[in-house]
Amino acid sequence: MSKHNVTSNDVARLAEVSQSAVSRTFTPGASVAPQTRARVLEAARKLGYRPNAIASTLSTRRSRMIAVVLSNLQNQFYPIVIETLSQRLQKDGYHVLLFITETEDADELLLELMRYQVDGIVMASTNLSSGLAQQMADARIPVVMFNRASSKGSISTVSSDNFGGGRAVAHFLADGGHQRIAYLAGAEDSSTNQDREAGLRAGLAERGLRVAARAVGHYEFDRAAQATRELFGGPAAGADRPDALFVASDHMAFAAIDTLRALGLRVPQDVSVVGFDNVPQAAWGAYSLTTIEQSAAPMIEATVRMLLQQLDDDAVTRDHVVVPTRLVLRTSARLPPS
Repeated sequence: MSKHNVTSNDVARLAEVSQSAVSRTFTPGASVAPQTRARVLEAARKLGYRPNAIASTLSTRRSRMIAVVLSNLQNQFYPIVIETLSQRLQKDGYHVLLFITETEDADELLLELMRYQVDGIVMASTNLSSGLAQQMADARIPVVMFNRASSKGSISTVSSDNFGGGRAVAHFLADGGHQRIAYLAGAEDSSTNQDREAGLRAGLAERGLRVAARAVGHYEFDRAAQATRELFGGPAAGADRPDALFVASDHMAFAAIDTLRALGLRVPQDVSVVGFDNVPQAAWGAYSLTTIEQSAAPMIEATVRMLLQQLDDDAVTRDHVVVPTRLVLRTSARLPPS
């Protein structure tokens, strides 16, 4: 018998079990007795049987693929998200299909996603509007907007407490005696950036301060470096130069610290720097970055729960989860006296 012609029925006969037992053995998360699983796997090994995922897709009308849409992988937070999300979905028998796109053409991307017949979508791209997510939801494809917030339509969202994180940074820097606090923004139209800045401004107002200067880094390393030069390398380098900088992501904060040092400024003696994300590189000795931690694990758990619930119910639903943040103290920012 050719290995390519071996069927699940052949495996069932050799293992002396039912065909449904074979099917359950090769279905992630399905219940099957350990002894039965062992017999099925041994029979499959002897016969050279390989389950056909495509055939399973045709019979169940499920591809068991979840699309993850990103703009890029520059931000060190997202490789962690992809790895953790992939591992979590695999436990329930799903796999990630990654789309890295810079397009803002909603129709083009929607057609591409539908061509692969994905079961659900996790949208983490800052370049794509919530309107695109709504189009996908209208096509009855479960969607969760990850690390983004939207008040429009029937779109589920998962985000960290960006406003609260920005407010905590404001209090920390103000209580540390800083008077001229600047903000290095990410993408102007992203909800994460808007909420972090709003939290910063609210927290400073509570301490009788305001944002002294701002520039935009678009969540990109090179543009963040240029924005830092605009804030600290020009006329602002005089007496009115900012004495602290809140950066909308760790990725941009690394660029800011490198640039400040190239300008001859000491961190934190001359300028305190605080980031947002707490990626692993933030703990490296070269940066030792004080930052706001947004925890990927509970965000991913909420995302998977939402997706699987929509798939089980065969309906697109709306839910919003906000995960708490915390300030992680290192040495890139001066501490308050207390």
